[in-house]
Amino acid sequence: MSTDRYESPLSGRYASKEMQYIFSQDKKFSTWRELWIALAETEQELGLSRDGKPVIDDEMIEEMKAHRTDINYEVAREREKEVRHDVMSHVYAFGKQCPKAAGIIHLGATSCYVGDNTDIIIMREGLQLLRKKLINVIAKLSDFADEYKELPTLAFTHFQPAQPTTVGKRATLWIQEFLMDLEDLEYILSGIKLLGSKGTTGTQASFLELFDGNEEKVKQIDPIIAKKLGFGGCYPVSGQTYSRKLDTRVANVLAGIAASAYKMSGDIRLLQHLKEVEEPFEKGQIGSSAMAYKRNPMRSERIASLSRYIIIDALNPAITSATQWFERTLDDSANKRLSIAEGFLATDGVLDLCLNVVDGLVVYPKVIEKHLMEELPFMATENILMDAVKQGGDRQELHEKIRQLSMEAGKHVKVNGERNDLIERIAEDEAFPIGKEALYEAMDPKLYVGRAPSQVKEYLEEVVRPMLSANQEALGLKAEINV
Repeated sequence: MSTDRYESPLSGRYASKEMQYIFSQDKKFSTWRELWIALAETEQELGLSRDGKPVIDDEMIEEMKAHRTDINYEVAREREKEVRHDVMSHVYAFGKQCPKAAGIIHLGATSCYVGDNTDIIIMREGLQLLRKKLINVIAKLSDFADEYKELPTLAFTHFQPAQPTTVGKRATLWIQEFLMDLEDLEYILSGIKLLGSKGTTGTQASFLELFDGNEEKVKQIDPIIAKKLGFGGCYPVSGQTYSRKLDTRVANVLAGIAASAYKMSGDIRLLQHLKEVEEPFEKGQIGSSAMAYKRNPMRSERIASLSRYIIIDALNPAITSATQWFERTLDDSANKRLSIAEGFLATDGVLDLCLNVVDGLVVYPKVIEKHLMEELPFMATENILMDAVKQGGDRQELHEKIRQLSMEAGKHVKVNGERNDLIERIAEDEAFPIGKEALYEAMDPKLYVGRAPSQVKEYLEEVVRPMLSANQEALGLKAEINV
């Protein structure tokens, strides 16, 4: 770790080693070499010849394969200082290691053959890693939802007390949004294609020249390369680059994950303020440098902080896509190097934090019950009114009576700071022909959560668990956070 120069916090603090490797120099340049090998193999298989003799032989290809991963960075760096072109610098460096193949490396291709195809390969691998982590977040949340599906809790609309729900039901709202993100991610993964090798303006003119005008052979280049790299195909048309619309679509998936994580982390932060649910807090963890008693929700706050960055970062590819001129311009390059890589690294960090938080959520049922019972008397009045009418009371008169008693009880709570005594006030009022026992029976919180427990059970059984069952190989991930 260098201490005398800037280092991205995404590398030093937030992203996992796995995601950092995907966007590493080793991964990038070894993939360039893999692409050069695939191109050479394809040209050989299609019979590329000069004066009736094969241009590419097995010895050349074996030489290239022998040096696919041992990249001579110093040679490439020195060459780039001279030629100011990163791809040609690495063509030169690879050629130095492969003297027999030096003359056929990158034959017929333009820079985007290695640059763009590598970007697509890396984005696909990044999405696959995020998919695995997203599935594990959903799995942990489903366990949490199942465990607390019957625990009544005060629900909120406008962050004001509303009809009760259950702790587990609230968690299903988080799950559902992450499942929507998973659907979006899988849709992008299912359709992602390589650029292929289409030349400087996408016409494959250079390859048509190489193969002496044989269009049938040139048409086979992209499908063969795609198969060698494990893709279903290449985009059928392009300029020099793949459409930057792909980057926009990928970044929107990352922003969607970030939005879901942000929403969940916001709810957890509010619940921690209420002392109802807490994120994990280690034995030796310090909450505040000044206030030793503090238990700040720093992980959820970090989720929100990084998520905000990811959501805003999605504008970068969108603007880049919109401003590309004709078959290509180079004003995308520097932006892509930052926005795509850092978007993935940040999303990786967010999902690790989410997995860490949901795997260790602490619930305080007594505090939840206390808060619920402070508000439940108001919510129980509708049932009490119906029962009183059934026993012969006048609905309009009783409604007005409850309104008056509720105002008195509300003042007792807000002005005097006392507990909610509405039920006692109703019990003592002769207008209500209901015994105290019946009134207190009406105060069972489970009477007011509707179908919440059943909804959780049905949702997990019918929607979540089938997805998890189909992805057993992805489960069991544990997240480690650096700080």
